[in-house]
Amino acid sequence: MTVVYIDLLFLLNFIANYLLLLAAGRMAGAALVRWRIGLGAAAGALYAALVFLPELGWLAHWPCKLAAGVLMALIAYGGETRLLRVTVLFFGASAALAGAVLGLELLGNVSLTLNHGVFYTPLDIRLLLLLFVACYFVLSLFFRRVGQHGGELARLEIALEGGAVTLTALRDTGHSLTDPADNRPVAVVFWQALSGILPGWADPADPIRSVEQCHAAGSRQARLIPYRAVGVECGMLLAVRTQGVTVDGKPMGKLLVALSPTPVDDGGGYQALI
Repeated sequence: MTVVYIDLLFLLNFIANYLLLLAAGRMAGAALVRWRIGLGAAAGALYAALVFLPELGWLAHWPCKLAAGVLMALIAYGGETRLLRVTVLFFGASAALAGAVLGLELLGNVSLTLNHGVFYTPLDIRLLLLLFVACYFVLSLFFRRVGQHGGELARLEIALEGGAVTLTALRDTGHSLTDPADNRPVAVVFWQALSGILPGWADPADPIRSVEQCHAAGSRQARLIPYRAVGVECGMLLAVRTQGVTVDGKPMGKLLVALSPTPVDDGGGYQALI
C-alpha cells in the first residue's frame, strides 16, 4: 500500500502548476498577475489532493481533469484577451512536462507520479523541483524562439498607483511617440492589459473627458499625447504618468504610458510598443 502525504502532494503539484501557468503566460505574451497565477496553481494542487480522498475517486476521470485544467487557466488569466492561447499552451506545457517525467521514470527506474498521473515521489524533493525548473526554462526558451519578432520582444514592467503588471512589448523601430513636454519616449499599451490597475477615470475611448475628470479630482496624472498613423492625420491618446517603468530589468523612470483603445499587436503575443 502506498502512503500519500497530502501536504507534500499539495506542495509538489502547486509548484508544478505555478511554473506551467507562468510558462504558458510568458509564451502567449499575456499579462502576468502573480497572485492570480498562484491562486490557479493552488486550485490545481487542491484538485490533485482531493482525488485521493475517499468517495472522490471519480475526480480522476478525464472530463474532470480537463475541467480542472480549464479552471486553473481561467483563474490565472480570466479576462485576458489571449485566454484561449494561454489555455492551449498550458495544456501543451503540461503534456511536455508529463513526457519528461515519464522519460525520467523509465531511465531511472523510479516513480515520480501516482496512479492518477499526479506528481508525487518518495525521493528527495529537490530532484523533482530541479526537473520542474529545467522543463520550465526549456519550454520558455523554445517557444520564445519560435514566436519572437527578430529578437525584438522585451519584458515591460509598468507600475501605477493601483498596482503593477508585467507585459510583453515589441521594440518597434517605427514607433517614435514622445512626450511633448520633455521629449522622453512614451510606451503605447493596449488598455485592457492595464485594466486591473488603471484609475476609474481612465477611458481610452474618450481621452479628453478622461483628462478633465482626472484634473477635477485634483490629479495631474493624465495627459493627452498627439500622434499620427496610417489613416489618422492628427489623433489624441490618453496617457498616464507611471510610478516607474522597466524594460528587461532596466529602470526607465516614470515614463508616460499611452493607452491604445485597440490591440497593438498583429497576433504575435505582445501588448505594448516601445
